[in-house]
Amino acid sequence: MARLSIIVVERDRERALRIVDGLMASGDHAITVISEETGLARRIAEQKPDIVLIDVADPSRDVLEELALVSGPMERPVAMFVDRSDEQLTRAAIEAGVSAYVVDGLQPERIKPVLDAAIARFHMFQKMRAELAATKAALEDRKIIDRAKAILMKARGIDEEAAYALLRKTAMDQKRRVADIAQQLVMAAGLLT
Repeated sequence: MARLSIIVVERDRERALRIVDGLMASGDHAITVISEETGLARRIAEQKPDIVLIDVADPSRDVLEELALVSGPMERPVAMFVDRSDEQLTRAAIEAGVSAYVVDGLQPERIKPVLDAAIARFHMFQKMRAELAATKAALEDRKIIDRAKAILMKARGIDEEAAYALLRKTAMDQKRRVADIAQQLVMAAGLLT
């Protein structure tokens, strides 16, 4: 495992030390322990860790809300170890952006596999979010291009193929994307009507 910057959130000093020992056994990591849950989002954002590991016997709504802030834009993997859970807490943890939610506490031998799984799951979801964003952007581009083609077809009395060819030629001449030229045309047409 590569060297990671890890924040461990644990109130109990003895449990925190066991977690740190387990992490050190899995590699030479930069580990910071946070024992106070208030202001958790701010403190984690300041340190920008690679992963956050939270060990709580009984997670509260406050902790989960802080987690939602910690991983709001899904910036980092979060692994949560709980002693007990229920369906609502599990759902709230997943909605808050927890990458791994492990019930029945934290044992040192489970740390590395759970961290590996949390990181892999985080990267998988990050890739899916990027693909979704790219698909949405492409769809928006397509809508703008279609509107620009309709404007050109009406204004010039040309068919759809010729309208697209004109947009493409203009984009190539200006070394810009077709969607950018289409956006300008749609904005200009909006000003004129």
